[in-house]
Amino acid sequence: MEASSFVVDVTSATFEQEVLEASQHIPVIVDFWAPWCGPCRTLGPMLEKLAAEYNGRFRLAKVNSDDNSELSEAFGIRSIPDVRAFRDGKQVDQFMGVLPERQLRAFIEGIAPAPAETARLHAAALRAAGDVAAAIAALREAVALDRTHELARIDLAELLLETEQPDEAAHELDGIRQNTDWDARVASLKQGLAYARSGGDEAQLAARVAADPADLESRLALAGALAARKAWREAMDELFEIIRRDKAWRDGEARKQMLAMFDLAAAQRDVVSEYRRKLASTLN
Repeated sequence: MEASSFVVDVTSATFEQEVLEASQHIPVIVDFWAPWCGPCRTLGPMLEKLAAEYNGRFRLAKVNSDDNSELSEAFGIRSIPDVRAFRDGKQVDQFMGVLPERQLRAFIEGIAPAPAETARLHAAALRAAGDVAAAIAALREAVALDRTHELARIDLAELLLETEQPDEAAHELDGIRQNTDWDARVASLKQGLAYARSGGDEAQLAARVAADPADLESRLALAGALAARKAWREAMDELFEIIRRDKAWRDGEARKQMLAMFDLAAAQRDVVSEYRRKLASTLN
């Protein structure tokens, strides 16, 4: 692609949309320059060449500091070229003057995601827009680009579980290395897999619980059967009753499963909030 596909001229009026909002989805490098600036005429083409080479891993926004003096003032621009990097709506890095290409690449690598991460971020945007099928396709691409990208595999497993593809979800979760950043999430997804594969007879389990409300094993199994069809409120009701009757039963198994359900049912915010409050009230 041509560099212009990833380069945009930005003004004070368009800065919020083209830089701050855009950086929520892709890193944006802002080049403050002016036509009379000799070093700018050296740096600008180098940045544009790298924008083309990196093929969408970052966007280059060019701001003519003479024509947008209020923007330059807002960012305290005293000497140009002045280059700022933005991600998630915030400035994350900066340099002034002209850097050798090797250092420019290092600067870009510090803020621009690798291709697999770019695909993962694209999938997140698709999922937020409600296009789950396209999000799954983007995550498959991310995993194909880098099988060691743990977050992409976890995201993919989550969507596969949501779309009732437990075997594929299990394949993605297999071998995920331990890390405090995602251990709890993986544990919740594995609990979700257990629910999906439980196969318990809901009617029989409900009859057992009705006949003997103190049969906590049957109540736990009933919670799993309900969770298997994503009846989260009803499943949490059963777990909450176990906790109410015996907080320490089976080393707090009902509490552990309730916490996993909070992650699995995250889309049902009202339900999760309600049962978080109930759980906190009961345990305190």
